[in-house]
Amino acid sequence: MRTFAPAMIQQSSIQTPLQQQSPIQALQQQRLLLQLEYNTEKEAFRQQTEQVGIERKVKRGDAWWPLRVGKSYYNSLNQLALEVFRTTDQDIEHSFEFGRPVALFTVEEAGHSGSPGNSGNSGHSGKSGNPGLRYFHFTATVSYVDGDRMVVTVPDGTNLLDLQNAERLGVQLSFDETSYRLMMDALDRVIKGKGRLGYLRDLFYSRQKPETFVFPPMHFPYLNHKQEDAVNMVLRAKDVAIVHGPPGTGKTTTLVEAIRETLMRENQVLVCAQSNMAVDWISEKLVDRGINVLRIGNPTRVNDKMLSFTYERRFEAHPDYPQLWALRKAIRDLRSHRRRGDEKYHQKLESLKSRATEIEIRINNELFGEARVIASTLVSSANRLLDGQKFGTLFIDEAAQALEAACWIPLRRVSRVVLAGDHCQLPPTVKSMAALKAGLGTTLMERIVEKHPEAVTLLTIQYRMNDDIMRFSSNYFYDGLLESAPEVKYRSILDLDTAIEWVDIREFKVTPDIPDILENPDIPALSFKEESSGESRVNKAEARLTLDVVQHYFERIGKQRIMEEHIDVGIISPYRAQVQLLRSLLVKREFFKPFRRAVSINTVDGFQGQERDIIVISLVRSNDEGQIGFLRDLRRMNVAITRARMKLIILGDRDTMTRHPFYRQLWQYISQL
Repeated sequence: MRTFAPAMIQQSSIQTPLQQQSPIQALQQQRLLLQLEYNTEKEAFRQQTEQVGIERKVKRGDAWWPLRVGKSYYNSLNQLALEVFRTTDQDIEHSFEFGRPVALFTVEEAGHSGSPGNSGNSGHSGKSGNPGLRYFHFTATVSYVDGDRMVVTVPDGTNLLDLQNAERLGVQLSFDETSYRLMMDALDRVIKGKGRLGYLRDLFYSRQKPETFVFPPMHFPYLNHKQEDAVNMVLRAKDVAIVHGPPGTGKTTTLVEAIRETLMRENQVLVCAQSNMAVDWISEKLVDRGINVLRIGNPTRVNDKMLSFTYERRFEAHPDYPQLWALRKAIRDLRSHRRRGDEKYHQKLESLKSRATEIEIRINNELFGEARVIASTLVSSANRLLDGQKFGTLFIDEAAQALEAACWIPLRRVSRVVLAGDHCQLPPTVKSMAALKAGLGTTLMERIVEKHPEAVTLLTIQYRMNDDIMRFSSNYFYDGLLESAPEVKYRSILDLDTAIEWVDIREFKVTPDIPDILENPDIPALSFKEESSGESRVNKAEARLTLDVVQHYFERIGKQRIMEEHIDVGIISPYRAQVQLLRSLLVKREFFKPFRRAVSINTVDGFQGQERDIIVISLVRSNDEGQIGFLRDLRRMNVAITRARMKLIILGDRDTMTRHPFYRQLWQYISQL
């Protein structure tokens, strides 16, 4: 990967606003910003690797240690795979998923300076920054994760005995060079782009009108009028269309119908999203409609239904696969038992490889020929399996969460693009503040919405929330355009209940029906002030109060009703440390034992795309200076407050939070209900 020295990226290089530049200048600047982000993230990862102890990495979900090693084998893609199992901290939510690069390491006992035997490319590095921590000299890749079992692929020729015999073996996330390289390459390609790619580049950065077909609108009786408009706009678009779907408005339903109708006119389409979870979701909905989906990469949720449409599982299920497996095994055996003076070795090897390649090409042609939808993450669309493939239409779901550079990776394969998402919800993650301020966080979807509003359809009828929960978000983020469907407008759990409450943690003693946790002799001296916890924040008293509030509301509903009606609750905190504290407190509290499956606790990002009957938000921040950190990212809060179907409870320090105008308006809105 080409790199720039950090000193070369001066602030003067990134001062010109992107909208004042030509398309090529803007993309060249974006490449500089992406390089700046790469340098920032790589340096942060280096510091974390050297300074953060292994126990803390485990608690953050970035490492498993110690591991139990399972079997090794060659998978259907002819990659050497190793099975590992997590043996401790199994309640911690981890960050491992398909395609992530990982590093394997051993932790030596104190006082033991030797290292395990090393041979080939599986030797250990001599230094890690952490005493006794030794890394193997290769990068592995996550093939898939299922609970506490993970399969990683390692370079061919790796001495697996070193891994299988290693004591105190662990695995941690590694820095992802591949994604950056692919995004850089995509930007280079579009900068130099001619033909259709160059046309789309210039269109997206100009006010030139996108071209459309003209035909009478089609009617879909199972869609509302705005969803129907969106599908018709997709079908008419020659260049680009955008489906803007606020929370609960049926974006996925609309997108699936648009894909289905497009397949009436095209043989095959490419469907991508930023995350594996989003690809899984849209793929599952398409399969439910009877559409043949071929999923490139393994799903986040490993079950038979999801696995059944993955490329790897279908490849293994092909009737010619046993013959291919036998040929591959014969090739490996021939290489490992090569005899000196065997004049026919190369002839035998080339004959076997030729027959194996012929079968592999035949299987691939059949799998891709049968599939109507090819589904992958944006980065995985660069997979060698798609080399030479061209598509009429690309659908990008959750497009507002993806860096523009990532969207250009699949765009080289298509004639037109349909983007779906909501730029008023979660943005892409950008760690370099300089790159963020200079515009790296501006997504392709936002750019097209600003340049080509005529290509956008806003879905306005929502089917998730009580109207009082929906109304604030609609007024603040969507110009008051959202409407609640009649069947959800007045939905609630308890009669005469208020749909939204804000529990002021400094004044909660006078809030009706909220138990006073300070009367609990076990926690006499707790303060409601926030504390630092590494790179995160925690508010211990607020965490206990959060569970008290949930317990009290459950008591009002009644255990029998909760169980019979499967009422569920999501507890959200923007801070990972608070999430981990809440999870540990929940496990210890006897009251919640019957309700373990009904209660889920996660960050805002973890709840993206989900919904619950009851949502409780712990804001954490409580200080005299009015500092709220990244809670100033209002799109994140839009996600949090719109996950609830019937009841939303916010816990926060009113004095701290309402110094920001958004939270002041939210407090005033709730107070007037």
